[in-house]
Amino acid sequence: MKRDAFYAEARSDDRGPLNGIRVLEATTTWAGPMCGCVLADFGADVIKVEHPDGEMARRAPPYLPDTNPPLSFMQVTVNRNKRSLGLDLRQPEGRDLFLDLAARSDVVVENFRPGTMDRWGVGYGNVRERKPDIVYVSISGYGQFGPDSERVGYDPLAQAASGFLSLNGEPDGMPVKSPTFLADDLAGLHSALAALAALRHRDQVGEGQYIDVSLLDCMLFQSTGYLTLGALDVPLPRLGNEFRIAAPANVFPCRNGHVAAGVLLDSHWKRLATLIGRAELADDPHYATIPERVSRRAEVNALLTEWTQPQDVEAIVERFAEAGIPAAPVRTYHQAARDPHIRARDMLQDTLQEDGSQAPITGPASKFSRTPTRVRTGAPGLGQHSDEILDELGVGEERKRALRDSRVLV
Repeated sequence: MKRDAFYAEARSDDRGPLNGIRVLEATTTWAGPMCGCVLADFGADVIKVEHPDGEMARRAPPYLPDTNPPLSFMQVTVNRNKRSLGLDLRQPEGRDLFLDLAARSDVVVENFRPGTMDRWGVGYGNVRERKPDIVYVSISGYGQFGPDSERVGYDPLAQAASGFLSLNGEPDGMPVKSPTFLADDLAGLHSALAALAALRHRDQVGEGQYIDVSLLDCMLFQSTGYLTLGALDVPLPRLGNEFRIAAPANVFPCRNGHVAAGVLLDSHWKRLATLIGRAELADDPHYATIPERVSRRAEVNALLTEWTQPQDVEAIVERFAEAGIPAAPVRTYHQAARDPHIRARDMLQDTLQEDGSQAPITGPASKFSRTPTRVRTGAPGLGQHSDEILDELGVGEERKRALRDSRVLV
């Protein structure tokens, strides 16, 4: 399909499929902001509330080159498409303004330690008194209940406690965490999905509800069924780049790099055997089925390694594509950012930043043919929309000055 055909009936009169939905986001770092990011990308009006000193994502290196003041990669990526309100929720005036905004919102998202929002007077019970049908999402390391619920929880801890680290890395090496914020990302996605489901329920029967999302639960849900296997004492050895349910499937050396390649189906094996000049193995009963090949991992990996090693990555990927079997180059993010396909998919969108510079910001993953999503605005400066948002609440200039003088507002 051509791009123009996909977007042939696209609308240009709204921001996305969630146009008209307001989200009040009191979050920090990544998991909570990722939930808000997804909803904002989908077109919701997301108001990011943060302390007048700014949250840590504004200060986390590395920074975008040649930006002044320095702009954090975290801030510009996960807080785009939002409005910013600098508000101290620990002070009574900040609490009251938050509750006023919540009363006009559809969703509240927070990711502080369990009990924090309640102590500040802006927890689910407080908001529900003002807005009975509110959808209130709390994201934490271990959830709102359970023996570990009060523990401090961060992304690497959820990866470790879930069992993920035990399987990640080389078989004879140390357990290795994901290089991305995997638990935070999954929690953000599950939170956004849960919020949408709760909004559907609200629209059907008029009821709001409280949503509890934990990083640990999300890692376990996305564990490919390994939690069930663990409960049944099924051994799960660490395999590195091997694929547990297929062989050969690995990262293979080439003359100018590496390629991720292999076969997932028996029909793929027949094509691969022919491609590497071993057609006699295509229907050999010792190789023709997945269980047989898995039992001979080292042997079939050696066959493919012998074939890939003297060739260039590009040639191998092309030959696999022609044969209809899977392969991809092992790239750096620097290389991926320059790939024509990734550019054609709008996964990098040049976006104006708060300092006036332009930066290529990661675009939304889902494509909507009727209500397209995009990076509409860069991540806002701290408190960039405070006046605008308080004007919508009917807060006068004198009160805004008093709030700023007392450091409730920025």
